[in-house]
Amino acid sequence: MDHLLNKNVLDIEISGIRKFFNMVGEKEDILSLTIGQPDFTTPEHIKTAAIQAIENNQTTYTHNAGILPLRQAIANHVKHNDQLLYDPLTEIIVTVGASQAIDITLRTILQPGDEVLLPAPVYPGYEPLIRLAGAKVIHVDTRADNFKLTATNLAAHITDKTKCVILPYPSNPTGVTLSQEELTAIANVLEKKDIFIIADEIYSSLTYEKAHFSIARLNQVKNKTIVINGLSKSHAMTGWRIGYLLAPNWIAKHIIKVHQYNVSCATSISQHAALEAFKNGQDDPKKMKEAYLDRRNYVHNRFLSMGIDVIKPDGAFYFFPKINTELTSFDFALKMVDEVGLALVPGDAFSQYGEGYLRLSYAYSMETLENGLDRFETFLSK
Repeated sequence: MDHLLNKNVLDIEISGIRKFFNMVGEKEDILSLTIGQPDFTTPEHIKTAAIQAIENNQTTYTHNAGILPLRQAIANHVKHNDQLLYDPLTEIIVTVGASQAIDITLRTILQPGDEVLLPAPVYPGYEPLIRLAGAKVIHVDTRADNFKLTATNLAAHITDKTKCVILPYPSNPTGVTLSQEELTAIANVLEKKDIFIIADEIYSSLTYEKAHFSIARLNQVKNKTIVINGLSKSHAMTGWRIGYLLAPNWIAKHIIKVHQYNVSCATSISQHAALEAFKNGQDDPKKMKEAYLDRRNYVHNRFLSMGIDVIKPDGAFYFFPKINTELTSFDFALKMVDEVGLALVPGDAFSQYGEGYLRLSYAYSMETLENGLDRFETFLSK
């Protein structure tokens, strides 16, 4: 009876990341460097705030956009850290993770026949949501530009059907990000076009040599930019499911309608935990970032010693090394699981432009990374 179901749903598949993770997870003695989840625990003061929220019976529905103190704390946070000004009353929505923020934004701005530009290789979570909204994905191949979307490449792909461009920087899977100069060039291309910008900045707290710069700081495009962020990566709160979006009021007042009918509101207890994270957890991401930086440098040096062609990440916690083999990235990854018990994500999980690459997550302990890279080197030597 599949013909009775929504065709758009039938045509999408489970994420290639999860598909491979689930496949190899059934095997014994597998060391997995696949999932992009911090190996840190949620800071104690945040967990305590959640417990207090339960004990204080703060377990009811909240305002659709989230409790006002949390929205005010987010406004203060982005003002201090990103030099972004958003009204907590009308321009900030607390969501069930960054994923839901992306979903409700796309459902608000897209119509059947629209086109959305995605710089590829790219996180696989965007395309199904775009297709469910009836729109079409246009991948922009960034491999020749060190995985960065350039103004020139962007302009070459814009048509009269282009409705939106997604800027997922720092990038999953490549770890690269865009500088102020690069974003300004992109903003100049989009300034006079009726094209939305979705800036997915979930890894903004995890940039290394240079501070993150948001395209929403640029006045020429702020009025059509939606910023997506959250606490999953910055505060090791993946399971709490707290994200947020920042948008000018003329967009936000329509997104909130989709949000309301979708989930009513984010979990009240998680919102109070998030409030504590923003009020008293400013240093939490710094401690984690120091560890990620050490891990990044270690993994990079190991790859170089093996002669692996790889770009050094600017942020997030991923490497995207190129593999020289006649095998597909999927077959290569599966063979590596079978022979040395190491799981990395095949590059084709990140669109066809990821073929020939693997994604390694270094959101794991140094001991695990050392073991994993020893296995990788053993496999290459064969």
